[in-house]
Amino acid sequence: MNTEHISASSSGGTAGCDLATARHVVAASFLGWMLDACDFFIVLFTLDNVAESFAVPLSTVLLAPTLTLLTRPIGAFLCGRAADKYGRKPVLIWTIMIYSVIEVSSAFAPTIGVFLALRTLFGVALGGEWGVGTSLIMESVPSSWKGMSSGILQAGYPAGYLLASLMFLLLPAFGWRGLFILGGSAVISALYIWWRVPESPDWLARQKAGSREVAPGLWSVIRGNTALCVFAVALMASFNFMSHGSQDLYPKLFLALERKITPDHVTLIVVLYNIGAIAGGIFFGFLSQKIGRQYAIATAAFLVLPLLPLWTLPHSSVWLTIGAICMQFCIQGAWGVVPAYLSELSPASVRATFPGVAYQFGNLIAASNALLQHGIASSLGVGLALPLMLVVGAAALSVLTLTLLNAKLHPMERV
Repeated sequence: MNTEHISASSSGGTAGCDLATARHVVAASFLGWMLDACDFFIVLFTLDNVAESFAVPLSTVLLAPTLTLLTRPIGAFLCGRAADKYGRKPVLIWTIMIYSVIEVSSAFAPTIGVFLALRTLFGVALGGEWGVGTSLIMESVPSSWKGMSSGILQAGYPAGYLLASLMFLLLPAFGWRGLFILGGSAVISALYIWWRVPESPDWLARQKAGSREVAPGLWSVIRGNTALCVFAVALMASFNFMSHGSQDLYPKLFLALERKITPDHVTLIVVLYNIGAIAGGIFFGFLSQKIGRQYAIATAAFLVLPLLPLWTLPHSSVWLTIGAICMQFCIQGAWGVVPAYLSELSPASVRATFPGVAYQFGNLIAASNALLQHGIASSLGVGLALPLMLVVGAAALSVLTLTLLNAKLHPMERV
């Protein structure tokens, strides 16, 4: 792996903005990612309602999140390249505005075909937001803020899940189309960025220094940093298997169907473990500032392993709730370090592109999680407890191994 890129990247944005402005950058980036995630989860909460509205099988509507997932890497690349060339702020604003418009447009889709086409386009904007927001926040805040800021940014994802679950309570009053219209309120965060958030000082400094040369293409970046790219995608695939493995089938198929927990109690468990996820992301993000990114990730991933039995084996809803909260605290705790870690690994010229593309390609690889876990259960003739533990445990072990191996081969300075 190219250690020159690592050290150069980690020094980016050291000075940052003044503290008042940095707070606005953190808040705006968090809001953008939270509302982006919320708009995505609204679809998952209303799948059966959408299917009924269009008089199509549920399997047809399930194509919506799949198509969104498939186009996320495209968005990460296109928006990232645009942000590396034209600046983080304008691209982030346009990305948020586009996904807000698409979300509202989805509410007025006349046919299932139009709806699926809009969700495909939504995936492009969804994939672009995270990488651009990550580069903006990591290049704008002081070095001493980076760990905490990373955790706050990544906490936007479970916060978006929570917001979507609360919005779902409005379904009887507004219907699924009304929820999609409400999802368009994400445009408020774009206005906030336009009003209170400046351009990345690191990006501006490179422009002022005359570095307006054409940014290297994706393939030239890969050729020059092959080991780094392979490592990043493998790590993010492991991360995504760890998070999707703990979330995709857990609430409805495991808690509700296998453990026979009531829907209201399942909802409570989901709310509580997402609160744990938010707390974990912020805690381990802060911890990474003290012990280093790699060791904070490794610590969180290691703690996942002894929690596996508590998370799946009890039949008591109380113990399952405790296990789920602890599990998401650690899994999303590891995730809380990811924005800072990938940003500091990234070559400076592609800092808006590299983290997002690595994240989304890893997510694409992990798209098979639900089928994998269900397939293990079917082939072994067992319930979901064992497949859940196997996939999440293997993913956590992979995150732990890859991170410690990279820490051994390429130590990073604490910033």
